[in-house]
Amino acid sequence: MLSNETISLIHLNLIPGVGLKTVQILRDVFGSAERALQATPDELKKNNQLSPTVCDLLTHKPVLYPIERELELIHKYGCQVITLYDAAYPSHLKQIDTPPLVLYVKGELVPEDALSISFVGSRNAKDYGRKVSYRLSYQLAQRGLTIVSGFAKGIDTSAHRGAFEAGGRTIAVMGNGLSLIYPATNKDLAEKITESGALISEFPMDAKPKPRNFPRRNRIISGLTLGTVVVEASNRSGALITARLAGEQGREVFAVPGEIFSELSTGTHRLINNGAKLINTVDDLLNELPPYVLSQVQSEASPVPDMETEPTQGASVEKSTAEPVSPQPSVEAQQPVPTPPPPDLTPDEKTIFDAIEVPSSHIDTIVRTTQLPISQVSSVLLMLELKGVVQQLPGKQFAKASQ
Repeated sequence: MLSNETISLIHLNLIPGVGLKTVQILRDVFGSAERALQATPDELKKNNQLSPTVCDLLTHKPVLYPIERELELIHKYGCQVITLYDAAYPSHLKQIDTPPLVLYVKGELVPEDALSISFVGSRNAKDYGRKVSYRLSYQLAQRGLTIVSGFAKGIDTSAHRGAFEAGGRTIAVMGNGLSLIYPATNKDLAEKITESGALISEFPMDAKPKPRNFPRRNRIISGLTLGTVVVEASNRSGALITARLAGEQGREVFAVPGEIFSELSTGTHRLINNGAKLINTVDDLLNELPPYVLSQVQSEASPVPDMETEPTQGASVEKSTAEPVSPQPSVEAQQPVPTPPPPDLTPDEKTIFDAIEVPSSHIDTIVRTTQLPISQVSSVLLMLELKGVVQQLPGKQFAKASQ
């Protein structure tokens, strides 16, 4: 059930002209969004940080989507709502200049999604581009990274497919409300994504997929991830907007080379000329990621299956034959030496650290031992991994790092 504060933040988000900066001022002045919505006109006018226009908006509260209907649709479609002030809000996204105040989620976001890469490119991709997107996404998902894309036809659809067919996680960022599936031809894909990741949107539940929505959506695609891969994009492609935003957000930008005679290669080749990392294999990408990410990358489990379509003649991305970056040893080979917990762990971190047995423990075993919620255990395990005191092994096994 949604809290009163979350409902109030949804309500503020539905009022055109009330942006994130205004919401932050209201929370600072009144202590909460709920109290701000209850403020009288006189109380609002006393705040010299609010313009007369904003005071009028908060007095009359005009909305395009009634709050009662919004709450009804959230319940009907089984969505969660995560606000900027919630602990579950994606950590990378919170760091961008204009993070969404509200995220609607169908499926589940987990802390491990912080290790993610986004894929963007042409809706009218050729067989070559679709196969490249599928193959790279499949390989990254096998190694434990979440794949983020925009749910459009072409490159996006192939990226999502590659991730869930590899048994990994994928997140689709929508340019419309979650009561709609756009494009409608991706209805089955949407169901698969909610089973192995999430559909997310910042737009109200009933919002239509208008052209102006998609540049806003693109900042979320890049903002959620460590880096963005561009596959087949012309000079006028919206994928280049996502690449630019990724660079402005301080994230990596990768580009896959294409056929030199194809219009769909002009944008990606321009990105490469301007400094984007050229990607021929999945290891080209992995080698550009921070060390703490590489320490969690898993070794590849199986070959990438062929797609139904074949790549265009004259260009291909070969499956990497290089040794996987920082492969994690098997449970049998790991056999870590028991180590005492480091002195700087929080109480929850120490509890979970102590619950990990030698040579390793499955996350379900840790949950049973600690009697903590799985979401909390998962979040704390990620922090322990970032601190370098725990390693995640294939199959959701965790081991104490040898020192």
